[in-house]
Amino acid sequence: MDRNLIDDATWALLAPFLPPERGRACRPAINNRQVLEGIFWIARTGSPWRDLPERFGKWNTVWRRFARWRDVGLYEEIMAAVAASGAGDATIQMIDSTVIRGRRHSAGAQKGGVI
Repeated sequence: MDRNLIDDATWALLAPFLPPERGRACRPAINNRQVLEGIFWIARTGSPWRDLPERFGKWNTVWRRFARWRDVGLYEEIMAAVAASGAGDATIQMIDSTVIRGRRHSAGAQKGGVI
């Protein structure tokens, strides 16, 4: 099994939160597990959506489902459930944006000014 894919125990925890897959009559829907693995791949690598490998499905399909789940607040619901269960204390890490520094020109400094 690929180390980057969602294992069965984690999938069992996440699957109840995801809405049912809907497809059109002519096209079946992509598996939610496959889409979530694609979303995690993008988050892990920081790659643009268009660089998503084909094994996760079409990049636009994965992005649309990501955006739809974001708009309905699905990710906040999952994070709240994981925090309430105590299962994610050791595995979930957050980035504090206050320690990420931008260059001086990103803050509006004048070009060629003294540091």
